[in-house]
Amino acid sequence: MNPETVQLGLPTAERLKAYRIWDSYFTPSHSYPGRDGNSRLIAEIERALPAIQKAQFEKLCYFPHVGIGTTTDNDLEQLLRTQPQRILKPLKRWPKLLLGMIQLNPNNVHASLDALNRWLRDGPMLGVYFPGSGPGALTCTHRNFNPLVERIAELNGVIMQHNWFQTGGKTRAGQSTPAELAVLAARFPQQRFLCAHAGGEWQRGIRAVRDSPNILVETSGFDATAGFIEMAVRELGPERIVFGSHLPSRSLGTELGKVLGADISQDQRHAILGENYRRLLQPILRKSSDSTDR
Repeated sequence: MNPETVQLGLPTAERLKAYRIWDSYFTPSHSYPGRDGNSRLIAEIERALPAIQKAQFEKLCYFPHVGIGTTTDNDLEQLLRTQPQRILKPLKRWPKLLLGMIQLNPNNVHASLDALNRWLRDGPMLGVYFPGSGPGALTCTHRNFNPLVERIAELNGVIMQHNWFQTGGKTRAGQSTPAELAVLAARFPQQRFLCAHAGGEWQRGIRAVRDSPNILVETSGFDATAGFIEMAVRELGPERIVFGSHLPSRSLGTELGKVLGADISQDQRHAILGENYRRLLQPILRKSSDSTDR
C-alpha cells in the first residue's frame, strides 16, 4: 500500500461535520444524576465535551432516570419524583446538543405509564430506554411490555432496548437478547425498536433481528472487530443501522472507527452516522415542534 494514501487518525473536522453525527447512545454516569444537584452527571458530560467537539457531533441522546424505581437509591428516587428540575438540568444547559429518552421500569407499569405522559406526551423526552440490569430490568418478552409499547407508539416515541447475548447464557434476571426483542417487535410491527449494541455478539445479534424490519441495530458497546458493519449492511441494509458512541465509558476512536473504517460507501456512512437516527426521531420531533409552535 502506498503510504501517501494512508490517512491515520480521524478524518478532518470538515469531513466529520459533513457526516452530521447524531449519537444514539451517550452514557455519562449512566445518566445517574446523584443527590447533589446533578453535579456528577454534569461533570461527566463536561469531561466528554472535548471528544464530542473533536468528532463534531451534532446531537447526543442520554437516558435519565425519572424516579420510577430504575435505581437502588430510594432517596434519589424520591428526589427525582419531587424535583423534576434535576432531570431537566442537563437538557437546559445544553439544549442544542442533548436529546433525552427516559429509563422506563416495566416492573412498575402504572408508574411507567405516568412517566410516559409526564415526559413524552408533555415533553421534552423523545423515547424510552429499557435497561438490561438493575431494578428496572425485565426480559422484553414479558407481558408488562405490551401496555407500555402501546402507549409509546401512540406518542410516536422511540424505544432503545438493551440487548446482550451472554456467552454461556444469561447471568442475571431481567436481561434481554436480540432474539427476545424480535418476539416483542413482532407483536408491534408499526413500532420501531433500537437493538442496543447489536446484541454484543453481533453476528448472532444481526441474524436474530434480520427478519424483523422494525428493528434497527445500534453500534456501540463492544470492541471494534472487522466485518461488523459490513455484515450489518449486507444482512439488514444500511438504513437499519444507527451509530452510538457509548461515551464517555468507551473510546471515541473505538466507536467511530467501526463505521469510519468499514468497507462501505460514503452514502452508507452518512446514513449510519446520522441520517437513520434523524429519520427515526422525525415523528416525535415534528410533534414536539408543533406543540412548541402552539
